[in-house]
Amino acid sequence: MADDPQTTGALDRVAVTLGRALRDRLGVDGAQLDRLVEFLGRRLTGDFEVDAFGFDPELTETVLLPVLRPLYRRWFRVEVRGIENIPDTGPALVAANHSGTIPVDSLMTQLAVHDEHPRHRHLRTLGATLVFQLPVVSDLARKGGSTLACNEDVEALLDTGELVGVWPEGFKGVGKPFSERYKLQRFGRGGFVSAALRSGTPIVPCSIVGAEEIYPLIGNADYLARLLGLPYFPITPTFPWLGPLGLVPLPSKWLIEFGEPIRTDQYPPGTADDPMVVFELTDQVRDTIQRTLVELRELRGPAFG
Repeated sequence: MADDPQTTGALDRVAVTLGRALRDRLGVDGAQLDRLVEFLGRRLTGDFEVDAFGFDPELTETVLLPVLRPLYRRWFRVEVRGIENIPDTGPALVAANHSGTIPVDSLMTQLAVHDEHPRHRHLRTLGATLVFQLPVVSDLARKGGSTLACNEDVEALLDTGELVGVWPEGFKGVGKPFSERYKLQRFGRGGFVSAALRSGTPIVPCSIVGAEEIYPLIGNADYLARLLGLPYFPITPTFPWLGPLGLVPLPSKWLIEFGEPIRTDQYPPGTADDPMVVFELTDQVRDTIQRTLVELRELRGPAFG
């Protein structure tokens, strides 16, 4: 229907009308207005593309990342180190620590790569099955570049030259108590290392300081977690006591550092199936992140300074 000239013309007029309303009522400047009108026009006519995983780069850059940007720049005041260790082109696997009760760290890392890297690369993040079972969240995650954390999807993305982000601790990391902050949990079975070895992709260790303090986990309502089918039900100093206000993250100071890439293209074929090599590489990545976390915490100083 969008191919019909009359329909297309009508939809374009709707986009222009919406754009004028934004200009007149919200004071959007001319350049922003032009970009927004073009975006709305393509949305209304269906003139946009998504990849095989559902990633919508235009929606991500025009809507999703701008919504997160004030949180990144003003609330958490994120500082990024080592962005030059992210390659300009080709595949790489970014492996990071996971924390914060709600996985805001993956969103901030995605924004850090896009905004700070000179090529503005998109980090294709890997999510747990639960993410893709939640209404609305699942659709937004797909459109924002996320996909299921399984070897098949990881290898497919790497084979097409994508930059992939993985948080090997999973729910063990994001749901650990505040008393264990910045102590890395087990890195699963090293599936991300096997995927990197099969494709000869470099692994970039990523250390994130700041996420541990946004929702300090002081308790877990096990009964509610089981009832709701969740890995945990968090109790923090503000949630559930303050209701919806308890969902506002505390304004901790963040540092994100991308370490030197660990090469995997020097290993012989078939190494991905060698459990000892996979274990040693996984341990190397984990030790690098843990050591850097200690250094970054000392560099940052007070969490809310």
